[in-house]
Amino acid sequence: MLPVLEGVVMELQDCALPLLREVIPTDKEDVAFKDLDAAILVGSMPRREGMERKDLLKANVAIFKSQGEALDKYAKKTVKVLVVGNPANTNCLIAAKSAPSIPKENFSCLTRLDHNRASSQVALRCGIAPNNVKNVIIWGNHSSTQYPDVHHCKVNVQGKDETAFDAVKDDAWLKGEFISTVQQRGAAVIKARKLSSAMSAAKAICDHMRDIWTGTPEGEFISMGVYSTGNSYGVPEDLIYSFPISIKDKNWKIVDGLPINDFSKAKMEATAAELVEERDTALSFLGV
Repeated sequence: MLPVLEGVVMELQDCALPLLREVIPTDKEDVAFKDLDAAILVGSMPRREGMERKDLLKANVAIFKSQGEALDKYAKKTVKVLVVGNPANTNCLIAAKSAPSIPKENFSCLTRLDHNRASSQVALRCGIAPNNVKNVIIWGNHSSTQYPDVHHCKVNVQGKDETAFDAVKDDAWLKGEFISTVQQRGAAVIKARKLSSAMSAAKAICDHMRDIWTGTPEGEFISMGVYSTGNSYGVPEDLIYSFPISIKDKNWKIVDGLPINDFSKAKMEATAAELVEERDTALSFLGV
């Protein structure tokens, strides 16, 4: 893949980016991971036709174990690690477990793309710009079991904050088609362009990392997959699970105290069950 990487380097140079100082293409872990402040792990084994999910997990455990070990050995202990390659939540957990000297809190996985998709769907439905939609939540796995939740969402319509349910005025859509559209959006993009999400994923990565560095505005939260141990929502321990998150001084915090109704609880439990199963399968390959 090194010749392909050279093409990426050319493109980066051709962007004439004002903040880009140097690009180092390499296939050597000691070069790639040395003294990192930030690591964005985008490479994973994609699911091929006829492939069982456990075969996919097995291949990815090997990749993320090796990357976790490299982070542990070469990166700064303060490194912020974002896992994008799917299955992102479980890959992130494997990387974190393979880097015992780096705090678990420094690892997160990307559910910001799902978050942006959810905000955008509500905005399109209301005929407003997406930046007028705040505090949607993606709970759980970055998979089709994820739960896009708008019960705590604020929508600014003509200068006035309303709940998503008041702004959309279609509860059946919000509890049905909206959820399935966001859950299946990745598959819909692949079906349409024969390739997985690229620009929208890159934009979500930028949003995620920028928020870690600069924080979230007061009273607002975003979604990211983080270590679940110690959460107040009854989500099983030792998972990477997507929660509502606020960030200050490069430290994230799960937003506590949001009321959860029975509809939401059932969906949160379903995606947690999938993650527990993924974790247990992956850990059996890791030999833990």
